[in-house]
Amino acid sequence: MFSTTSDNQNIRRVALASCIGTTIGWYDFFIYNLATVLVFNAHFFKGSSKGFMAGLLLYGVGFVARPLGGIIAGHYGDRISRKAMLVNTLLITGIATFLIGVLPSYASIGAWAPIILIGLRFAQGLSIGGEWGGAVLMPVEHAANHQRGYYASWTQFGVPAGLFLSNAIFLGVVPLLPATWGWRVPFVLSLALVGVGLYIRSSMVDAKGFLRTKPSGSKLPLRDVFTHHKRDVLLAMGAKVAENGVFYLFTTFVLIFASKDYAWYASYDRKTLLFAISVASVIMIPAILFYGRLSDWIGRKPVYLSGTVFTAAFAFPFFMLVKSGDPNLMTLGIVAGLVLGWAPMYAPQASFFSELFSTRVRYTGTSVAAQVTPVFIGGLAPFISVTLMNRASSTWPVAVYLIILCGITVVCVVLAPETVKRPLFDDDSPFDDQLPLSGAKA
Repeated sequence: MFSTTSDNQNIRRVALASCIGTTIGWYDFFIYNLATVLVFNAHFFKGSSKGFMAGLLLYGVGFVARPLGGIIAGHYGDRISRKAMLVNTLLITGIATFLIGVLPSYASIGAWAPIILIGLRFAQGLSIGGEWGGAVLMPVEHAANHQRGYYASWTQFGVPAGLFLSNAIFLGVVPLLPATWGWRVPFVLSLALVGVGLYIRSSMVDAKGFLRTKPSGSKLPLRDVFTHHKRDVLLAMGAKVAENGVFYLFTTFVLIFASKDYAWYASYDRKTLLFAISVASVIMIPAILFYGRLSDWIGRKPVYLSGTVFTAAFAFPFFMLVKSGDPNLMTLGIVAGLVLGWAPMYAPQASFFSELFSTRVRYTGTSVAAQVTPVFIGGLAPFISVTLMNRASSTWPVAVYLIILCGITVVCVVLAPETVKRPLFDDDSPFDDQLPLSGAKA
């Protein structure tokens, strides 16, 4: 059944609200990532190589918090309201990011500086972990069956949009300000952006299919995810592996090994690298929408696998292009890796993961599937890659590491069911007390 004009207007509003809120949330998360590589060592550590490696480990603290945030938000999002969780998570990340911007440096308060920084990064991770599951469910549960991949991808392009904003601020604004406090501006600015996001999200409403199911919903969604959807959640975690590793290797690790500020492959200044990532971010936005639409036409799995296979084949060429010393070839490598490798995996992921789980546990299941893997992959990928590169004095072990991640994802996606034609609300639950929801399809 195709949507009416009114339905189309409603889903566009929902998708836009999810996208804007997600963009702001990821902006907050990414400016911390950039600051970890570019400025935190000097301000919150002692400026030594040990301090730099400690900063990379602290970078991973946000990833450790993400599963907990997903479980908490998923629990209440499945039992009470998707919308309420999205408002709360955005508020938390905004406050935490602002406080990082006004946090005194190591020179002022000593060891308390990195300790407080850890707590605030944990809060960021907690909110991002709870944010994503609800943000993707809103358009998925409101959209018509044949449009779920497309409208869910609106939420997904919040990542490149947030990445572009964070890079643009560090590239265009921070260098114009005094080095002692200019880096703080992107963090303080977050509070105003979050205010805009909260205003927009206040107009969102939960989907009717979810509201019908809620009265007989799961009392313990996490338990029921692993009781009724154990295979699905494990395969989704594996499907997340390559996507998550690719992104942080191509956007964070590249700032380390290819920057002339460090002692490895000194070729490019920070502005050149940030510009290349910004170019890729802009191109990724329409690319993600295209891949989301394509997944509605040919299925989630073919699109997902195309990105994984390309990434594995591109692992060694990527490092060759970046190490060429030519800014144009380096930019080509980053753009190709993200647009042709990462984006085809990330675009259908929102609808793919959501469709694996029944309505009563969908927020929890989707969040756990998406947030556990980053603890071991995205959070550690830069640290592992730097360690491998140091020991081998070469990038080839990092390329092999990337290929292994892709192999894990290929196996899991192949074993997972194709979900593109699955109903979201009619007879989708394994629970015995399933309510009759005939006619409730999105």
